[in-house]
Amino acid sequence: MRAHLSRRFIRVWQRNLSVYRQNWRISFLPPILEPLFYLLAFGIGMGLLVGTIHYQGRVISYSTFIAPALIAINIMNSAFFENTYGSFVRMYYQKTFDAMMATPLTLEEIITAEIIWGGTKACLATAIMMMVISMFGLISYPAGLLLIPVSFLSGVAFGAVGMYFTGIVKSIELFNLPIFLFITPMFLFSGTFFPVTNLPTWVQKLALIFPLTHVVNLTRACSYSLWNEQIPWSLGYLIIFSLVFLPLAIGRMRRRLIR
Repeated sequence: MRAHLSRRFIRVWQRNLSVYRQNWRISFLPPILEPLFYLLAFGIGMGLLVGTIHYQGRVISYSTFIAPALIAINIMNSAFFENTYGSFVRMYYQKTFDAMMATPLTLEEIITAEIIWGGTKACLATAIMMMVISMFGLISYPAGLLLIPVSFLSGVAFGAVGMYFTGIVKSIELFNLPIFLFITPMFLFSGTFFPVTNLPTWVQKLALIFPLTHVVNLTRACSYSLWNEQIPWSLGYLIIFSLVFLPLAIGRMRRRLIR
């Protein structure tokens, strides 16, 4: 991989950024409206029923509990969907990958840049969400600024696995399968809307396999300025997850694009 990867991948990243800047108004709205909708529906509506949550020895409001999870979910969705639907459209319909492969760019540079762009898009969306959620006083600073690098690392992890699925599916409709089997279980059982400790023991162990569980742990730690022994493990998990799926994604895309 090292022999085929150079700084030229930045040009692919710049191309995606230029397209993003042209459509920034559309990309700007979801990170603004999503936390507002969730905080109104769950934080205020359900929060009146739930009351407070016991988390890591603290008693916090339900709005405080779910706010970092909303950031984690947004990181997952931004990167995963960018490197599944977005990358598939560029590869299959727009033929952008074919055009880039006709240049000195290598496949490793193209795919790496796509995944890095997925992490960048997750980072941008997180920054926007932070501004909205901070208006409610639900993020503690300066520790909250660590959400930015956490979002990038997590975005790369989800972008890499998303690109891996892009190398597998034969048609864009088949993305419904990894969404149903991979994204939806994480959305529900990664400690997003209720503590993982409320689940049966076997489900708690299963939740540790989900990358979103570790992203939620990190976003809550940054938001609350609350550090514990789980944080190094969650950070290490995401790094290893990224290092595993990045070459896997490149390998699958190589088999798909180079016949």
